[in-house]
Amino acid sequence: MTGKKISPCKVVKRSVAVAGHPTSVTMEFAFWEILDQIAARDDMSVSALITAVDEANKGKCTLSAALRVYILKRVTR
Repeated sequence: MTGKKISPCKVVKRSVAVAGHPTSVTMEFAFWEILDQIAARDDMSVSALITAVDEANKGKCTLSAALRVYILKRVTR
């Protein structure tokens, strides 16, 4: 980054591989920051973490929503 601060509310779309398939996920920048930290802490790639969340979600809600809920649960335990 060039030192320019990004608003935590800015919506960011990222291309990721989920179970080996390309897709895109849209979430607020603040959620991406925390997801990156969780993946690093768990010594896994963001794509692998997203795949695990997607598999646990089993289609109950959108992937973006499932990721937000997962992040909230991780930071509040």
